[in-house]
Amino acid sequence: MRIFVTGASGWIGSALVPELLDAGHRVTGLARSDASAAALTTAGAEVVRGTVDDLDVLGSAAAASDGVVHLAFKHDLAFSGDFQGAAEADRRAVETLGEALAGTGRPFVLASGLVGLKPGQVSTERDRPAVDGSPVSIRSATATEVLALASRGVRPSVVRLSPTCHGEGDNGFMAALVAVARAKGVSGFIGDGANRWPAVHRLDAARLFRLAVEKAPAGAVLHGVAEEGVPIRDVAEVIGRHLDVPVTSVAPEAAVEHFAWLGRFLGLDGPASNTLTREVLDWQPTGPGLLEDLDKGHYFHTPVTTT
Repeated sequence: MRIFVTGASGWIGSALVPELLDAGHRVTGLARSDASAAALTTAGAEVVRGTVDDLDVLGSAAAASDGVVHLAFKHDLAFSGDFQGAAEADRRAVETLGEALAGTGRPFVLASGLVGLKPGQVSTERDRPAVDGSPVSIRSATATEVLALASRGVRPSVVRLSPTCHGEGDNGFMAALVAVARAKGVSGFIGDGANRWPAVHRLDAARLFRLAVEKAPAGAVLHGVAEEGVPIRDVAEVIGRHLDVPVTSVAPEAAVEHFAWLGRFLGLDGPASNTLTREVLDWQPTGPGLLEDLDKGHYFHTPVTTT
């Protein structure tokens, strides 16, 4: 298959591209910079220059493909405070990609998220998020829109990713939490720290996307979850041990002051199951767990800014 991948040089995409190539597929990756284009060329992929805002480019590349994996999202815009703007840009891109694939029977795999799906309870692939007009729910509505493409002759599926897709080189939530602990001199958690985050290793997530584009049934909702829920206090304890700093509770009302933008997410409790995903695709995560990965030490080698 010839697979068009947006976000192909990103954290998951840079693992997915070799995963697809090794499986015998051809890959065309969207690149918004010279560095991204060079990385994709070196990996063995073809390059289409553009961004998720270049709708003509997206439509043409999707129409020329045998399937699409849409990983790109404006995380920099979202984390700067304009999540709604990022989600609306994503919705426009998805509409364009879906229109290009309509009537072809080809796969369209969308990366989505698990944050806030079913707070305090173990969410499953059968759970559907509330669409209430909030900025976060815009992204949920986009996922629903993708699944509806099954009625228009597309084979759509949605992969809900764990909030932490960890591994060496990760510059996301875990790296930011390490940076906060280094800057503050304490490794913090919110409240009692019993809240749980699902987690998945980056390479396991990449394999899941490859399986989804190859054989996920139309309308499938899949969970990129290897561990159902890792208590954040356990994460803080590993970080504190590696940085040799105290492990301390932070009051919920002080979370944003202490953790900056991360404080809006760190206290969420959102465990998630992967039972149906394993059954549908025979996906078996094999990478290290989150705590084991943290204990390897690579998160502590290069300081990461929290701004």
